Order: sequence, then C-alpha cells, then structure tokens
Amino acid sequence: MSFSSDDIKNVAHLARLHVSDENADKLGADITNILTLVDQLQAVDTQGVEPMAHPMDAVQILRADDVTETNQRDKYQACAPETEEGLYLVPRVIE
Repeated sequence: MSFSSDDIKNVAHLARLHVSDENADKLGADITNILTLVDQLQAVDTQGVEPMAHPMDAVQILRADDVTETNQRDKYQACAPETEEGLYLVPRVIE
C-alpha cells in the first residue's frame, strides 16, 4: 500500500492539521514504509508458535476491601459556604 502526498493532505485536512508540501511527501514515504513492514510481519507463519507471555497470566494481588479511615465529612464540610445532605452546593454555571 502506498500513501501519496494527496492522501496525506486529505488525512491532515480531516484531522485539522496543516502539513506543508515537503512534509506531505516525507510523511507519505514514512507511512508507506511502516505499512510495508506491517505487511511483512503479517506474512510470517506463526502457526503452532506458543506465545511467550500473556497479560492474562498475571495475578493481581488485591487488598482487603475494609474501611480504614473514619468518616470526617462533617469536619471537611464545616468550612464550605453551603452543603445539603452531605453534598457541596455550588453556583450554577450552565444556564
């Protein structure tokens, strides 16, 4: 697959990016090289090859779900201008 400078300019326009003519040519060549490499990697026969590692094999050590702090909501809300039923009241910003 080959990316021309027109393709690059079209994608840049859609992404709302400015790309100069000289950069469009260079980016087109770079993307073409990357896609060629991806095609080469996809052509490799991996049938029967076991994966070396997988993130699902990892075990996550979780801590106990215990409350370790006391409720200090009243203390923290004492300095607030307005509260109601444990919530901070703020001025409306969207009308």
